[in-house]
Amino acid sequence: MTTTWDERKGIFVGKQAKTGGKRRWASIRKNAVLYGLLLIPVVYILVFKYYPMYGALIAFQDYSIAKGFAGSPWVGLKHFRMFVQNYMFLRVLRNTVVISLYSLATFPIPVMLAVLIHTMPLKKFTKSVQLITYAPHFISTVVMCGMILQFLALRGGMVNNILNWFGLESVDFLGDAGKFAGVFVFSGVWQSAGYSSIIYISALSGVDGELHEAATVDGASLLRRIWHIDLPSILPTIVVMFVLRCGSILSVGYEKVLLLQNSLNISASEVISTYVYKQGLASAIPQFSYSTAVGLFVSVINMMMLVTVNQISKAITGSSLW
Repeated sequence: MTTTWDERKGIFVGKQAKTGGKRRWASIRKNAVLYGLLLIPVVYILVFKYYPMYGALIAFQDYSIAKGFAGSPWVGLKHFRMFVQNYMFLRVLRNTVVISLYSLATFPIPVMLAVLIHTMPLKKFTKSVQLITYAPHFISTVVMCGMILQFLALRGGMVNNILNWFGLESVDFLGDAGKFAGVFVFSGVWQSAGYSSIIYISALSGVDGELHEAATVDGASLLRRIWHIDLPSILPTIVVMFVLRCGSILSVGYEKVLLLQNSLNISASEVISTYVYKQGLASAIPQFSYSTAVGLFVSVINMMMLVTVNQISKAITGSSLW
């Protein structure tokens, strides 16, 4: 196979180079279906994730639909200052942080559920537990909130009926602002703990069985094997998931909060996401630039938290997201 040295390009060219190009195109044609499948998520990410970033520019403008992006005047950090100086700033920030930290405290629950399912000896019973714990994840938010409202109703609710059977007084769970965070977080655990445990169950399935056999021969109990073999083996996975959770600490979804919100608990249930929705879409005079600035503020804080927690995790455990 003949080749020649190209002084300008500094490489050998000839039949070998042409053959390499033909092989690449042949490989692409051979795997055209796979490349087509890859194209779908790439286009989705470009259209719905990256292209909308251009709209973040209006956070620095007094945006007008009539004038568009190019014609709207630039105002710098005006909307960010408005948000920080707004009387609602401390309230929505406090509520968001309280709910987020409360949710973060429940992070070990999916890990414990995964360990329980993995070590359970009765496999038929294990499948039943998995089915029961996974099912709530596939219930829509609207239906889930409707069920919560029915379960926690002051009169006729299942939870209050059980309390009454034991001689206890009924509790207005959704009418007491102090109980809103607990209702929101633990209903979220009920809905997502089973589904979130899947990744940990997958990680546990990769643990070398010979380690457990050796530990059993040495007389280690089940709890000791879990503590010294299973948990250290899945520690990198736990760390990555924890870092990702910390990276969305101010991103409390507005749908569920909005559906459970009422005039009695709004002092504790008004979070940044619902505030942005009300200012940007539900207001009689939508403030697009202001709501975009608030959303961008949250994204920047989340990014800072992600980087900070990742570096701390890398220094302490040696495991990190990057």
